[in-house]
Amino acid sequence: MPCSVVPPYLLARLATAEDPRYAVAAGAARRALLIDEPLRRGRCETPASAQGAPTAPGVRAAAGPHRTIYDARGETELPGEVVRQENEAPTGDVAVDEAYEGLGQTHRLLLDVYGRASIDGRNMRLDAVVHYGVRYDNAFWDGSRMVFGDGDGEVFDRFTRSLSVIGHELAHGLTQFTAGLIYEGQSGALSEHVSDVIGSLVEQYARGEMAAEASWLIGEGLFTPLVEGRALRSMLEPGSAYDDDVIGKDPQPAHMRDYIRTTDDNGGVHLNSGIPNRAFALTALALGGPAWERAGHIWYDTLTGPLSPTSDFVAFAEATTDAAARRFGAGSEEERAVRSGWSEVGVLP
Repeated sequence: MPCSVVPPYLLARLATAEDPRYAVAAGAARRALLIDEPLRRGRCETPASAQGAPTAPGVRAAAGPHRTIYDARGETELPGEVVRQENEAPTGDVAVDEAYEGLGQTHRLLLDVYGRASIDGRNMRLDAVVHYGVRYDNAFWDGSRMVFGDGDGEVFDRFTRSLSVIGHELAHGLTQFTAGLIYEGQSGALSEHVSDVIGSLVEQYARGEMAAEASWLIGEGLFTPLVEGRALRSMLEPGSAYDDDVIGKDPQPAHMRDYIRTTDDNGGVHLNSGIPNRAFALTALALGGPAWERAGHIWYDTLTGPLSPTSDFVAFAEATTDAAARRFGAGSEEERAVRSGWSEVGVLP
C-alpha cells in the first residue's frame, strides 16, 4: 500500500471547507481522497522474503546514489517522463531539483551514518515522480518509488519543498526492506513513527543541527501563509503542529492515556505515531549532541534487528532499550535515556 504523508482525516476536513477562499483547496482535497482511497486498500509493506540484507563492506565502499526523477506532467499514470538522472545538471524545475537533492540527502544519511547502501542495503536505485496529478495534495511511497504532488496553492505548497517529507516517504521503503511493519494499528503507527524519525534526522543531518537546535517538525513549510500551522506534525510536541479554522487542530496524542482507538486511518497510524515520536525526541534531547548519532543508531539497530512486523508500542520500546544496552552497555546513559523517554509517554512503566 502506498504510504502517504498527509493523513486522510486532514484531507477529509479540508474537503468540506465552505469558505470561498479555500474553494480550490477543497476541490483538490476531494480529488486527493478519491485518488488515495483505492491505494489505501493495499498494504504498505513487503513480505520478509523481499527484505534486503545488511550492506556488505564491498558494496558500501562503491555505493553512491543512483537517482532518476520523472515528470508526470499532471497525469496520474506512473512513472512519467525521465527529466533528470544521476550526475546531470539541475533542470531549473524546482520540484525536480528538490526531489533529486532530497533523495541524495537521504542516501547520504543512511550510508555515512549507518553504513547502509540505499534503502535495501544493496544500493537500490532511487526514483521519484513529481507533478503528479492536478494540484494533488499529498506525497507517497508506492513500494518502489516516491510520488509528489504540487499542492493546491491555497493550503498546501509543493510537497518536494520539505526535506523531512522526502526523508519520511523514502523511509517507508527502508521499513519495507527491514522490519516490514504491518500498516495498521500500533505496528502501522510505528511505521509512520520510523518514517518521521528518519525524515527528521535527514533534515537535521543536512543542516548540521544538534538535537537541541532542531525544530522536530515534519513537513515544515508545506502550509501556505493562509494556514495557522507550522507543519504536519511535531515530534516533540504532538498535537501542536497546527490549529486552523479550516483544517482543524492537530489531533495527535502525546501520551498513552490519550491513545486514540479508531478504525479510520488504518487504525490511527498517523494519529498515534505522535506517542513514539515524542519518546524518540525526548531520548535524543536527553542524550544531547546530534540526534542521528546515539539515539539514531539505537532506533536504526532496532529497525534492522529481530523486530516482528506486528510489534506494538511496548515491544518496540523494549527492543530499543535492548538495542541501547547492546550497543552502549547495560545500565548505560543511553539505555536509561531510552527507557525514560518511553516512560514519559506512558509506554513503559
